Amino acid sequence: QVQLVESGGGTAEPGGSLRLSCAVSGSLFRLYTMSWYRQGPGKARELVASISLGCDTDYADPVKGRFTNSRDDVKRSLYLQMNSLKPEDTAVYYCKIEKFTYWDSEPVLRTITDTWGQGTQVTVSS
Repeated sequence: QVQLVESGGGTAEPGGSLRLSCAVSGSLFRLYTMSWYRQGPGKARELVASISLGCDTDYADPVKGRFTNSRDDVKRSLYLQMNSLKPEDTAVYYCKIEKFTYWDSEPVLRTITDTWGQGTQVTVSS
């Protein structure tokens, strides 16, 4: 069973930085697009950034130029470098695997979509 564990959340002052990590564990063959989402107080969950297998990145407008999404497929990890933090960045941040494949016992190559981590809290406050 594939699991995602986020780390690196915490409290930062406005203008500060934090780096989130997402470690993927379990048996899999290939990781495709991976994403970061966030859910602020009283708000719906929203896409923050995504990165494809070929490392093409996409960012939500509020974080463009401030956040950098990267991946290390050897370490099976996803990262989000967050700079110039603002109070409105306060949220629970979730890592998500949009799609991955794995070999089952037959063996047949299976595809799984929409696998989420448990989230990590980021608070930006002076």
